[in-house]
Amino acid sequence: MSPEIVTILALVVIFAIATFLPINMGALAFVAAFVVGTLSVGLSTDEILAGFPAELVLTLIGVTYLFAIAQNNGTVDLLVRGAVRLVGGHVAAIPWIMFFVTALLTAIGALSPAAVAIIAPIALTFAARHGISPLLMGMMVIHGAQGGGFSPISVYGVTVNTIVGDEGLPSSPLAVFLGALFFNLAIAAVLFVVLGGRQLLGRKVSTAPTEAELHPEHGHGRGPTVRGHGAAPGPAVGGDDDHEDHPDVPRPVSFEQILTLVGLAVVAVLALVFDLDIGFVAITVAVVLALFSAQRHKGAVSQISWSTVLLIAGVLTFVFVLQEAGTIDYVGEAVIGLGMPLLIALLLCYIGGVVSAFASSTAIIGVAILLAVPFLESGDISAVGVVVALSVASTIVDVSPFSTNGALVLANAQDVDKDRFYKQILAYAGIVVAVGPLLTWLVFVVPGWL
Repeated sequence: MSPEIVTILALVVIFAIATFLPINMGALAFVAAFVVGTLSVGLSTDEILAGFPAELVLTLIGVTYLFAIAQNNGTVDLLVRGAVRLVGGHVAAIPWIMFFVTALLTAIGALSPAAVAIIAPIALTFAARHGISPLLMGMMVIHGAQGGGFSPISVYGVTVNTIVGDEGLPSSPLAVFLGALFFNLAIAAVLFVVLGGRQLLGRKVSTAPTEAELHPEHGHGRGPTVRGHGAAPGPAVGGDDDHEDHPDVPRPVSFEQILTLVGLAVVAVLALVFDLDIGFVAITVAVVLALFSAQRHKGAVSQISWSTVLLIAGVLTFVFVLQEAGTIDYVGEAVIGLGMPLLIALLLCYIGGVVSAFASSTAIIGVAILLAVPFLESGDISAVGVVVALSVASTIVDVSPFSTNGALVLANAQDVDKDRFYKQILAYAGIVVAVGPLLTWLVFVVPGWL
């Protein structure tokens, strides 16, 4: 049996076992990478370890460690309350604020994982405080990042436009950008309706300070009161008895919180402006903050989502073995041999979507477009439409828990059953992978309007 087939079968077995047995899929994937990689693909253990996603693992550790400290000293509560005040206490507006802020960050050139790493912890904390679906909030952040990610000055946008230009294909940077933005915006609107967004309409939250903000030395509180439709009557939840009658009393901010806010700003500037690795930056800032209160934050390391780290590291290491086996090229060549432009475009959208759910979206976009070049040069099908479809299909699947963005949402979710939340994200990612490429094909390729 060829290595390509063996790796595909191994991937199916991994998913099957992890579905029916309570075994971390990452551990299974490490075993598969070792067994299949050495026995079938002919890789040494050193070559297999070259596929270990060190950068992503460091990002997950650094970001969750930093925000564990920020959560413990009440800084995240301050940021959440700032978001509440920004929209006048209207809960329903917060998911959209998160969508557009993340979209703006990626549109001006920030890497998608960096933008999600900064916004997701804040968004998910707000979701936990105010009873908003964490799946809704997390996916709004990711789709926002992908919506702005194809601007002409963004990483995705520059990658796609450069490849198209180098291959001499018709190009339209504006069509790529707006196509991605409005497609992700449409998905966000559907998610808002399906995942309880309508129930948030009319709800407002008090802007009175919480106990965590009034007394940060006691740890984080439960968040401010929800008022409006569906809110229970009675006193403020998470308020402080000494301040309930004075909701407008200015909240005290501790030195540690000020230092943490400065640290978060430093992370944002160094990662977004200077393009430094956000994992190294985040863990550096976290260690500096821990030095100022080492005893208090000694438990923050245990708050790192280690099960998520194992899951992502194992699966992506096996995906590297799959790539080394030539499985992607094997499938791509089989598709191109069909000789039917519309069908080839659809299948390439699916290849881009499925593979990108486990691997680098930037790399897969390039591979998918290059695979499409031979039949696009014939002019039988709109090159711009196919490029837009491939670009969107290969990035909307970043909601997968095996992608950087999906992993960051999973790792930073608050007050949830992580195993259940993982299954929810996986189910949603499955829907996106199954339906998303088809929709991009129907919208951007079949009509031939681009």
